[in-house]
Amino acid sequence: MKYFIFAFYLFLLASGCGAFGIQVDTQADEVEYYAVLMEGRKIGHAVHIRNVDAGIVKTTETLSMVIGRGAVSVSISTAETSIETTEGKPIGFEYTEDLGGMGGKKITGRLNEQGRCEVITLEMGIEKQKVIDWPEGAVMAEGLRLLEIEKGLKEGATYAARIFSPAMIDVVEGSVRVGPTTNIDLFGRILPLTKVDTSMNLQGVVFASTSYVDSELRAQKTVMPMMGMTLELIACDKAFALSENDIVDFLEKLLITSPVELEDVDSAESITYFLAPAGGKELSIPSTDNQTVKHTKDGKVIVTVKPVQGTAGAELPYKGDDPRVLGALKPAQYLQSDNEQIVSLADKAVGNTKDAAEAARKIENFVSEYITEKNLSVGYASAAEVAASRQGDCTEHAVLTAAICRASGIPSRVVSGIVHIEDFADRKNVFGGHAWTEAYIGGKWIGLDATRAPNGFGPGHITMAMGNGDPADFFSMASTLGYFKIEEITSKPAPPAAVNTK
Repeated sequence: MKYFIFAFYLFLLASGCGAFGIQVDTQADEVEYYAVLMEGRKIGHAVHIRNVDAGIVKTTETLSMVIGRGAVSVSISTAETSIETTEGKPIGFEYTEDLGGMGGKKITGRLNEQGRCEVITLEMGIEKQKVIDWPEGAVMAEGLRLLEIEKGLKEGATYAARIFSPAMIDVVEGSVRVGPTTNIDLFGRILPLTKVDTSMNLQGVVFASTSYVDSELRAQKTVMPMMGMTLELIACDKAFALSENDIVDFLEKLLITSPVELEDVDSAESITYFLAPAGGKELSIPSTDNQTVKHTKDGKVIVTVKPVQGTAGAELPYKGDDPRVLGALKPAQYLQSDNEQIVSLADKAVGNTKDAAEAARKIENFVSEYITEKNLSVGYASAAEVAASRQGDCTEHAVLTAAICRASGIPSRVVSGIVHIEDFADRKNVFGGHAWTEAYIGGKWIGLDATRAPNGFGPGHITMAMGNGDPADFFSMASTLGYFKIEEITSKPAPPAAVNTK
């Protein structure tokens, strides 16, 4: 359940650059402080520093916040520095994060003489290097600030920008529309500020935010709706920014009530869910091997979940030539299937098994037993971090399962969505955010859920996004969760011989 954390990546983009947020036009160091609010309650702070020295501009944004996850609070911190010339030409960047005390990660990038970017990622003491093409026309903080100055704050003005995100090592397509000037209340200070609406497109998922900027193009307030909640960044003094935070339990806020009492969900052959969007949202839910999706004329979505079973006799390792499936065998940033410890765990989990379906079930059970501390205190960990710590919740189970599958020669991916929960946080018969794994076996993607092993995946799971476990994979989930309710549920019983007896 890490979707709130990943949503903040885009929130920082919305509030960290130019008309998208905090900027200081000065030739000396200046520090700006901001309070981070969720649903009107302070959960953290952000700090902005811009420094110009010898023709080099360094812009640093830091974020520190605490979020509640059930009875557990998780501390999260990030820092991002863009390094540019005074003309806005990118030179390099630095990014660090600590998403819940798992040791953190550092990413640095420098543009070489050929205009390509040399990226170094340091995580758990392991350094990885790669070279990427710099996205054409992409800017960072200073380049965006200069573009903002050029465009000005004339009401009705519109412009586009390609923003490079060091956290994602990817480009975000931004579009800006300047609105009217109006008086805005900032913790009792009333200031005339110009409304600036921004939309950001990352890998096809669009997020919207609204900033209120002063005449010097400094955002005094940024508001972003996210997962049915409201996130705000508001300028304030240092004392308030660094004051004690409230602990807001966002998990409880994201629980979805079931319209009927469901019993023995996994005994059903299939379950059909009738989803109604809220807040004018258009729901985007994928069809997969395990679920079919139909859209009605009135905007509702009908999802039928019917889990497919692994075919006995499927070859191990996978020897097909489908490029998309082959991509699900490669190591990834959060699925380090080439990590020495993960390779060793794969050998232990699978042993001499030659059947892919049998191996996948062994991996599911192995991960369930291997993660001994099952808790919500981890913000977000990669598979290698989970292998070392042996702790975490659904996402940690999912990434470790996927990485061990890949290390064993089984294509796999991390899936996010919602799952039926009989009892959670004094609520009964609800659906909550969840993550699990799919393995490609016998031409089908088979569900694996190590948090509920054995045979953890069932018709109580609704898929909303798939990928390599990277933050960007969760953005489509973040744009859907919190924006719908389940109006009706129908189920089809399984034939007696096929009932799951786990």
